[in-house]
Formats: sequence, structure tokens, C-alpha cells
Amino acid sequence: MRLYAHADRVGMPRVGVLVNGELLTGGQLAKFEPRRAPWSQTMFFPGNQVTVPGWREALERTVQRAVKAKARRRDPDSRRPLPAVWLPEKIVCIGRNYADHVREGGREIADRPVMFAKFPNTIIADGESIVQPPGTHALDLEVELGVVIGRRARRVAREDAMGHVAGYVVVNDVSARDWQGNQQALAEGQKGDGQWLRAKGSDTFLPVGPALVTPDEVDPAHGLRLRSWLIRDGEETLMQDGNTRDLLFDVPHLVSLVSQEITLEAGDLLITGTPAGVGVFRNPPIFLRPGDRVRCEVEGIGSVENPIVDWTEDPRRGA
Repeated sequence: MRLYAHADRVGMPRVGVLVNGELLTGGQLAKFEPRRAPWSQTMFFPGNQVTVPGWREALERTVQRAVKAKARRRDPDSRRPLPAVWLPEKIVCIGRNYADHVREGGREIADRPVMFAKFPNTIIADGESIVQPPGTHALDLEVELGVVIGRRARRVAREDAMGHVAGYVVVNDVSARDWQGNQQALAEGQKGDGQWLRAKGSDTFLPVGPALVTPDEVDPAHGLRLRSWLIRDGEETLMQDGNTRDLLFDVPHLVSLVSQEITLEAGDLLITGTPAGVGVFRNPPIFLRPGDRVRCEVEGIGSVENPIVDWTEDPRRGA
């Protein structure tokens, strides 16, 4: 099943289901759920429906009834996309999880992945602006597979981990490489922060696509292609081209590993790492600048594309 987060005609957040590329809205689906299933109310809040026990099975039955009745469908492009995950309690990120990315940074493959966090302030939708904050000159992109948790995971075994996964999304883990401390991004005499909070956690630094795709539709273990592009002056440059089959620590391993110390709640987002090709490790480095656009895509899930703007042009400035 493919859920799609969008704004309705008056701008309110809504969630529908994509059927053969067309959108069945939550309002349409509610007409075919006579018992007013609990999920029907949560379809107004992207990401929240996964917190309702049995949501997927109930929603699938409703979709089948709607399709059989030939319910009206809409063009998803007629609606403004929203992030498939709206306000997760936690965003747990994994670093250095592709061997080619580890090597391009001149590092050794570790026994455990790097873990860090982002916060909901970073989340923006497809089409919204990534804001370059004052003081950084080295923004970079990272296409990643995001895992949406569907059921509380606390000290789960690897073999049980997929029972806690609601679905997958595409994300862009935007990073300020100079603040992060990458030598290639630092001017002479400049030092990074020594930790990643500001470099990874600034406002708008996590574009999230509008589609949430359930595990019966796609399987990262079988291989999903991840690609990112820089669009500058009308020309597209392919930056990254990887595959989830090359994850050093796969999705079940990560869910189990994180849950040993950090309880994952339904609606949380686990971001699994990026493949090689990021701008900071190119020769010469390529950093994002205002006027650019970036697009990140995960096969079978979708894409998220965003313009880069300077902080002085931040549409939310002063809000």
C-alpha cells in the first residue's frame, strides 16, 4: 500500500492512498468504512495513522471496497505534497552505513554504525525550501531510506524487528559540512563544532517525501536504488547512485540495535545512511548554494525535490 500525504483545498493536512498512481483521499475512503475505523480520524494527520493498532489491515479492506465501488480518484499532482511523517517523537539517524561512503571519506568500516539524532524542526515537504543558515558555506545532500516505526520497539530481536516497521519513505539528510568539521569544507584556521547537532539539526535540514510505502510493496534487502541530483543553472548532475542491498547494517539489524537502549515508538523515523557521491568528498568539493535545487529518489518509493535559499530569503523568516 502507498499512502500519500497532502494538503486539501484549504491547506489542511490529509492522507490518502495511491492506487495505480491515482489518489483516493481520506474523505473518499471514509465513505466505505461504515464503522468509522479509528484510522479514519488519523488520516487527517500524516504519520499518525501508523500509531493505531491494526491500521494497515483495516485500511486495506476499506481501499478494496472503494476500488470495487469505483470511488472517485484524483491526480496527486493536483494537491500540495506534505511530509509522509509529520511530527515524529524521535528521528534516529545512522551514519557510515554504506562501505563506498565510508571509503570515500577515508575511514575504516566499523563494527557498529554511527548514530545521531535530528528533530521535527528539520522536516519539510517536497517543494519547500532548504534554508542555508548564516555562518555556513558548505551545505551537502544525502539521499537516504527512511524507516517509519509502526509498533513500539523495545529491545526487540533482529528476527522480530520487521514486525515493528510500518513502511518506508525517501529523505534528504542535509548537512552543513563545515559545522560538521569535515576538513574538505573548512577554510584555513576554521574549526568545526566537534559534534553534529547544528550541522545536521538546523531548520529545514530533513526534506521528507509524501509517500509512505508499506513493506509488502518494497523490500530493501532485495535492493532499492538510491539516487540524488544537483540541479544548477538548468543542468542536472547525478551525485549519488547506490543500492540498499549494500547497507552494512540492514533494516532489521538497525531496528533491533537502536531498540536495545532507545525505545522506538509508533511514528518514529529511523534514517538508514547514505551511499557514496556526496559533495564534500568530491575533488573539488561541490556544495549546495542558493538558487540550486536538489532531488533525492528511492526506487519504488518516490522522490523529494527542494530549492536552496539563503536565510535572508527564508519564507518562514519572522514567523
